[in-house]
Amino acid sequence: MKMNLLFSLLLLASTLTSSLARVLLQSLVPPSEDFNNCSSARHLLEDNESRAHTSVDLAQGYMTNADLERAIKEFGQRCSNISRIYSIGKSVKGVPLWVIEISDKPGEEETEPAFKYIGNVHGDEPVGRELLMFLANWLCDNHLKDPLATLIVENVHLHLLPSINPDGFSLRRRNNANNIDLNRDFPDQIFPINDDEDSLQPETRAIMNWLRDIRFTASATLHGGALVANYPWDGTQDKRTNYYGCPDDDAFRFMASIYSHSHYNMSSSKEFLGGITNGAAWYPLYGGMQDWNYIHAGCFELTLEISDNKWPNAAELPILWKYNKMSMLNLVASLVKTGVHGRIYSSGDGRPLPGSITVSGINYTVRAGKTFGDFHRLLAPRDRYEVVASMPGYKSKNTSIWLDEGPMTLDFVLDPEVSVKGSVLQNVYDCNCNSKSKLEFVQFIWGAHMEVYFVFIVILGFLCLLFQRRVKKFSTNRQSAGAKKTLVV
Repeated sequence: MKMNLLFSLLLLASTLTSSLARVLLQSLVPPSEDFNNCSSARHLLEDNESRAHTSVDLAQGYMTNADLERAIKEFGQRCSNISRIYSIGKSVKGVPLWVIEISDKPGEEETEPAFKYIGNVHGDEPVGRELLMFLANWLCDNHLKDPLATLIVENVHLHLLPSINPDGFSLRRRNNANNIDLNRDFPDQIFPINDDEDSLQPETRAIMNWLRDIRFTASATLHGGALVANYPWDGTQDKRTNYYGCPDDDAFRFMASIYSHSHYNMSSSKEFLGGITNGAAWYPLYGGMQDWNYIHAGCFELTLEISDNKWPNAAELPILWKYNKMSMLNLVASLVKTGVHGRIYSSGDGRPLPGSITVSGINYTVRAGKTFGDFHRLLAPRDRYEVVASMPGYKSKNTSIWLDEGPMTLDFVLDPEVSVKGSVLQNVYDCNCNSKSKLEFVQFIWGAHMEVYFVFIVILGFLCLLFQRRVKKFSTNRQSAGAKKTLVV
């Protein structure tokens, strides 16, 4: 109820500010340009070379690839206390694909969720590369002043890839240097295309390897040519334009709405209800990046169209940053302000388990980390969810939760499966007595008064069970200590 009221207030605010914002933009756009012409979105479906040629002059004021590399490295020096600069590979023409990581502990593995922004997927949509540098510099300047900046820096590992297609940018065209659309180059779930990874573009392979190295919880790519937050699925079985929701449709709609309603005027779109759209309901595409992220990397990805004009005049960039600033920040912050987070432990020795988390009624699995057994499960606010934790060799556990607008911490302590031949004492103490000792002990027992020893064994077994329960309870209390509002199952 609170979230609906919040969205209604944001919708009213965005409606009141949209007229003023459009006047500001029109004052900067030459008369021949129509920034708010949504029909330009149809250019997303093709590589219009004639349009690319007219965009050459508009590149004035944008950073060149050399400028961008220099800006990234200068940022790394200026903000070295909260950042790390690294490359995930090179483009077809050998341009490094630089990434900025922003965190209070950059480069260290933690139990915090990771988020990535990717810009310039299409070479003729350069606004994203500029806005990601705006975002990086704003976080650096405000992480000790602004509460939202502090929240992100201290609780999220944020990775920014300003340009995945620097060659396309240099060529002023949609595709990369091999004339391949990078957003059609990923393995597809419906049709057997792009299945040979060796034949994929180097930029595509760089993204795939990146997600194998880092367990991202969520991400977004920044595009241009429309004003809408797009979510999976992107394609349909029959290639027709129909709504085709993925298992986490509610969560994706929630994420897309966070971006749209935090934006100055995206949610007031006349083309897209609420400023969001299912990809296949807009137009089907195959081999897209966001579907691959969700299926193969456990990463909830949105495709964000952030400006009606693909290549607006550079003078508009500060206003576009103003329009998208809160959207970009709130989407990242949603990783820790909503959803279910926790760890999976073994009851035997308390060690973290790289198990998996499922939610009843949602056909999707989120895997916990190998080092800390941590998981981050994005879910839309709802009255009740049944969450299940499982791990091979352990008994699964489930619990019901009520998820409102805030986050929930949920830790699972799983009991090892005990074989029929095993015993409690053997599992606890792992006795390695040799066969001869075992035989002598049995002969000693049978040679004495059986009744007395039988009573003694029963009493000893009862004491051992009490001891085991006490140890288990103590272990659970230790794990949950210091974690307020944490539910241990």
